[in-house]
Amino acid sequence: MKEHILIVDDDNDILELLEYNLTSAGYDVLGFLNTKHVRKVLSEEKIDLIIMDRNLPDIEGSLYVEMLRSKNINTPVIFLSAKDSQDDIKDGFLRGADDYITKPFDLEELLLRIKAVLKRYGQSYKEIEKDVTYKDIKLDLNQHKANINEIDIGLTKLETALLHIMIMNKGRVLDREYLLKHIWKDSENIHQKTVNVAIKRLKEKIDPTKEKEYIKTIRGVGYLLA
Repeated sequence: MKEHILIVDDDNDILELLEYNLTSAGYDVLGFLNTKHVRKVLSEEKIDLIIMDRNLPDIEGSLYVEMLRSKNINTPVIFLSAKDSQDDIKDGFLRGADDYITKPFDLEELLLRIKAVLKRYGQSYKEIEKDVTYKDIKLDLNQHKANINEIDIGLTKLETALLHIMIMNKGRVLDREYLLKHIWKDSENIHQKTVNVAIKRLKEKIDPTKEKEYIKTIRGVGYLLA
């Protein structure tokens, strides 16, 4: 499978350059000019690496990465920044960087650094558990897909996590606060209706005909995998 790289840089020319060259190198790439949608993408998609500028319009990049780390979001990060003093670089690593490249940069070196960080990450954070099963569902945690009756169904990172936690707690009603705490890890800033929408999308994917009713809604309480 292709690795997924998320880039945040407010310079549109640099963003387009990176998107083109990383895509040409075989990566799936998402580019953003600010951090507005980054948390949502990280919660819903499988992102293997973040390339982050520090001089962003909405927040200083290293502060944003520090915030991600405080929320237990450990996706590896390479800072790509014009902040090039030794103190700047040290500060970047202290706030959660896995590597640091200063601008102007050499594209070939960046590609080599990306490859090295992804290799380290893959070796250090491999899933111990590759798949779990429930009735006729086989959930592949690494590939983010569910196999039902020999048919593969692609899931987002969020949907995989939701189905996994439901399977691991089958027979137990999970309320929305529990799911927010264990899946989104930021229950104070995310509305409970977010859970409703995510569960609805998951149910539509794994049971489009509504015949099997894997996940039951317990009105006023939460959700049950019976």
